[in-house]
Amino acid sequence: MDKPLSIMMRPSNISEVIGQKHLIGKNKVIYNLVKNKKLFSLIFYGKPGVGKTTLALAIVNELNVRYRLLNAVVNNKKDFDIVVEEAKVYDGMVVIMDEIHRLNKDKQDLLLPYLENGQITLIGLTSSNPYHKINPAIRSRCQIFELKELTFDDIVLGLENVCKKKVLPNLKIDKDAIYHIAKVSSGDLRSAYNLLEVAYYGSSNKVVSVDLLKQINSKPVFFHDKNEDGHYDVLSAFQKSIRGSDVDASLHYLARLLEAGDLDSIYRRMSVIAYEDIGLANPSMGPKVDAAINASERLGLPEAIIPLSNVVIELSLSPKSNSANEAINRALNDIRKGNTGNVPNHIKTTSLDYLYPHNYPNGYVKQQYLPDNIKDVTYYIAKTTSKYETTLKNINDKIKKTK
Repeated sequence: MDKPLSIMMRPSNISEVIGQKHLIGKNKVIYNLVKNKKLFSLIFYGKPGVGKTTLALAIVNELNVRYRLLNAVVNNKKDFDIVVEEAKVYDGMVVIMDEIHRLNKDKQDLLLPYLENGQITLIGLTSSNPYHKINPAIRSRCQIFELKELTFDDIVLGLENVCKKKVLPNLKIDKDAIYHIAKVSSGDLRSAYNLLEVAYYGSSNKVVSVDLLKQINSKPVFFHDKNEDGHYDVLSAFQKSIRGSDVDASLHYLARLLEAGDLDSIYRRMSVIAYEDIGLANPSMGPKVDAAINASERLGLPEAIIPLSNVVIELSLSPKSNSANEAINRALNDIRKGNTGNVPNHIKTTSLDYLYPHNYPNGYVKQQYLPDNIKDVTYYIAKTTSKYETTLKNINDKIKKTK
């Protein structure tokens, strides 16, 4: 077998795609686009192995349209020129572009006119957040969809399909081995296929057992079990232990995440904690978390455990305040209810009546900033559990008294 198992198992239509039911389930957006034989420029983003390329190929195959695969980094400008000329000749072409967040200006300038006139329909693929990483000129011409991480049951289904389709001749594998692969793959179907394929060819008799799998991949299995996603339980316990100021429990869950090598989840969760749970009680923790993440990235495992341990201990024992989180949620709740109103005239862009605070003593002058219908609303309610936030509260109280 020349092609990797992950390629051999790629579906030819969206009904065979594993996972992503929020997009391809009956009467969902992508399902209906394909059903109506209509395709717009799209961007799919999500973690590696969730099926971005698979879904893109299933769509173009089912619609039976001309397409080309490009990589924003690997393919040069000449490759892009060729695709553009093909699009002109055939009066339309779908371009599936991997790593679209790495598209440079030259290639972007080449594509944009043809995206604009409809001769090229783009399906961009990225593991990065497109709202941060993709150039606005490209982003504004595409609809963006997030692909979700596959569940334990999704991975099991993919592995069972290998057995049903007999892609690996004479493969012998029981449910325990299938469940083991699903557990260690952490939602990455490509990784699951790769592990199965290595075990298949690495055995003497085509028997894939749990013992053989452990020889190939010694990654500890404690994140997932058959009926629930334990990975998120560990992350939840990690954050709640820090929020609850239990330093030993915080280190325990950090160790579990580290043992699995799951640095990305640790980074994201610590960053959330620094601003959601610590917040204004100790605002220095945001930069400290960033510094620990940068140090960890430079060091890599195993040394990365040192800065991470330092910062998790400090997060756990730091004073806590969720006042900023509650404040923005109050404001968002107002917006979603339609409590907005017009911007006061004196603070509009062209106003000549704006009072410039820097021209007044203490950098403050009394004037209305909120719309009339919510001018007396209070979103920020201080939590006076720390010296820093007490200072902010006192400043805020003084300002409010002058209004």
